[in-house]
Amino acid sequence: MSDPSPVARFPAGALFDLDGTLLDSAPDMLATVNRMLSSRGRPSLALSDIRPVVSRGARAMAAVAFPELDGDGVVALVPEFLAIYAEELGRHSVLFDGVEPMLAALEAAGTPWGIVTNKPEYLAARILPQFGWQDRCAVLIGGDTLAERKPHPLPLLHAADAIGIAPAACVYVGDDARDIIAARAAGMPSVVALWGYRLDDDDPVAWQGDVMLDAAQALVDPAGWPQR
Repeated sequence: MSDPSPVARFPAGALFDLDGTLLDSAPDMLATVNRMLSSRGRPSLALSDIRPVVSRGARAMAAVAFPELDGDGVVALVPEFLAIYAEELGRHSVLFDGVEPMLAALEAAGTPWGIVTNKPEYLAARILPQFGWQDRCAVLIGGDTLAERKPHPLPLLHAADAIGIAPAACVYVGDDARDIIAARAAGMPSVVALWGYRLDDDDPVAWQGDVMLDAAQALVDPAGWPQR
């Protein structure tokens, strides 16, 4: 008689990207760039214009809003973007469907979870109280917390160390190629969050994540997670 199939389990630790994975923050970003455009007498963008590049940060969104600018010109707009975004933060954004049940399921299973994002830490930290996460999130690593940011593995390795769990026993969930590259370099299983933000020519299959899912709701069930 063959051995029974192993019982699916939640990972020992779970780490998440923020924008495009836990949080649908595109409406906040849209409000930010439209304020920048309005102050210059220029027409507003639609959500569909900005949504695909949200996970790529302030520079990418500024480049969409001001396509005539070169790289240096876009970089020069980043401080203005961040200042306005700090005022719009959380005013329009919502959690993706299934995120809260997923986090509750992890907590019920005794799995600590944390956030590793390229968003500046001071902005990411302001998100936590809006969703009651300040006492639930076990670790928060921002894009400026350490000397490196994703796709470098250091933020993921540091987060795993902070929660006292080996990287191979954690899982990282993200919606961008940089997330999956960082996880692979850290020796950490990964979930590609297909519900997040992507450009039309992105190929998530090529990122080589361990699992690809269309909805966060799938992670309420331990069977949705990579099993090692």
